[in-house]
Amino acid sequence: MTVLLEGEWRGRQLAHAARVQPWVTPRLERKKLGLTHPVDDFLFDYYPYSVNKLTTWHPGYGVELQGEVAEFDLHSAYRRLNNDANGISADVSQLATKADRLDLVIRLLAGTSARPAQLNCFGLHEWAMVYQTPDIRHASFPLRVSDEVVTATVDEIGLRCTHIDAYRFFTDAAKPLNIIEPTRENQPDLEQPGCLHANMDLYKYAMWFTPWISSDLIADCFELARSARTLDMRAAPYDLIDLGYEPIRIETPDGRREYVDEQRAIAERAQNLRIELASHLQVLRAATR
Repeated sequence: MTVLLEGEWRGRQLAHAARVQPWVTPRLERKKLGLTHPVDDFLFDYYPYSVNKLTTWHPGYGVELQGEVAEFDLHSAYRRLNNDANGISADVSQLATKADRLDLVIRLLAGTSARPAQLNCFGLHEWAMVYQTPDIRHASFPLRVSDEVVTATVDEIGLRCTHIDAYRFFTDAAKPLNIIEPTRENQPDLEQPGCLHANMDLYKYAMWFTPWISSDLIADCFELARSARTLDMRAAPYDLIDLGYEPIRIETPDGRREYVDEQRAIAERAQNLRIELASHLQVLRAATR
């Protein structure tokens, strides 16, 4: 058990608040005005974690907080330590009910890490979501290419999506064009480290096990997810120039090369976080046995 005196953990708490502030303040301001953002709002809308949950600091499993810790008494996952009335820590025994979920995520992360990154999808999942349909997911923002270019690009390059939570939003016309059919059942066998959505999901998996996963790691995963989502939408067929996003024109060979370079860089960052998260989850799983 690592022991943190109040002065030290208060400092970490403040540092976490300062780190996430640039991500959460614009979100709150947009909500007040009834505005949306196709890039930055995604991580709050698609993943069901509030601003408050992201901003709340937790030290993670195996850390005892000393001092005035009454605020942590309000969280059901914390317990006072028997040998020190002033110490509190996250109670790992409460994870027993999440053993199946722990096993699933550990399997997912291990399988993803072991596979080679596929870098030939070119972010076409967003194109497949508007393929041969009048219904546009982000209807507040115009497409930067015509319907004909969307169709021609998808037909020429092909669809090789490995992620169920991207594939399930494909249009009916696009789904048969994908070389495989991702499902929830085969997800552990298909996830691969080049997939932007698999890399964004590290944030989801870390959040599943808060407060036993430290807020530092959760913020690292959120930051990576923002980078992945930015690349995702820069390669999409939407015109987001007014929001400051220069498009990656994957309908061209140069654009596809640019996309692969950025996709590879995100995959490398994600792999490091995936290994770190898996290590923490394995410790948690061992502690529940």
